[in-house]
Amino acid sequence: MSRPEFPFAAPLRASALLAGAMAFVLAALALPAQAADRIKVGVFPSSAALPFYVAVNRGYFKEADLEIEEVPMTSHPLTVQALVSNGIDAAANLVTLEGANMESRRPNTLKYISLNGQNAQHMIEQFVVKADSPARTLKDFKNGFKLFSAPGPANIGAARAVLKKVGLVEGKDFTIQEQQIGVHLGALQSGNFDGGYTLEPSATIMVAQKIGKRIEAGVISTHLLGNKSASAFAAGAVMSGKFMIDKPDVARRFAAAWARGVKDAQADSSARGYLVQGMKVPPELAATVPLPRIVMAKDMTPADVGDFQKFLDIGTELGVVKDKIDGKALVRAF
Repeated sequence: MSRPEFPFAAPLRASALLAGAMAFVLAALALPAQAADRIKVGVFPSSAALPFYVAVNRGYFKEADLEIEEVPMTSHPLTVQALVSNGIDAAANLVTLEGANMESRRPNTLKYISLNGQNAQHMIEQFVVKADSPARTLKDFKNGFKLFSAPGPANIGAARAVLKKVGLVEGKDFTIQEQQIGVHLGALQSGNFDGGYTLEPSATIMVAQKIGKRIEAGVISTHLLGNKSASAFAAGAVMSGKFMIDKPDVARRFAAAWARGVKDAQADSSARGYLVQGMKVPPELAATVPLPRIVMAKDMTPADVGDFQKFLDIGTELGVVKDKIDGKALVRAF
């Protein structure tokens, strides 16, 4: 016997299917949006951190579905510590000699995704003195000249090496001690120091306020690399090895957003405005603060690779880097 036909069964099934579909849609809409991936980024107060502020303020990290937490860093050793302890996942600017030292001791602790080339044209590190100082060259730092230095073994090591290169003797001609970047201006203004080895934007602010004057910038390239046009890759943006291994896709997105920030920082003069809030640079000085030549690891030329290796080898000679390290193994191209 054939089954009876019920003309209203099909509409009922259709209604049930429609109701089920609507319930699924409503349930999906009720679900919370997937949270952006959170990254803690250490930031040291140098103008080389500009790409970070560009990427934050122009939404490049947000577009990459990243939530960024800025973690202020007062010294590079603290930055290395934070990377090792997983207190931060990345750093906007870490000196390469201290990064190389850690990597030589514990391989795959960190990798640089971009490097900051410094010299007399792309000024970052420099010696300054009080505005009324009679000193005109580095060789004038004599008779117990009191100097401060940007903090960390790499900074004070480079400062000492430069002064030694020009023939000065520590203890006889000068004394030098580390001071946090934030107190450099006050250190000159107070008269407690005759001069120091500082970074940008601190130097530009000193000069503009007539508290200090530049003696020589780009001293690493000129005196240690032996070529004032060479790029001294003394710092760069870095990610921890653990972060890159555990979250490769998040690391890739961070590197892509960082590269956009680097591009704008180098090519768009209006990007300098982000130094005002990020680095507390006076608005009238933002356009004049020097920047390094920032190079993504994937864009390094053979000359860049050579300059970087030479600088790392000098770090080994100075005792800042424990063992000789291959510069190509210290970077990660994305």
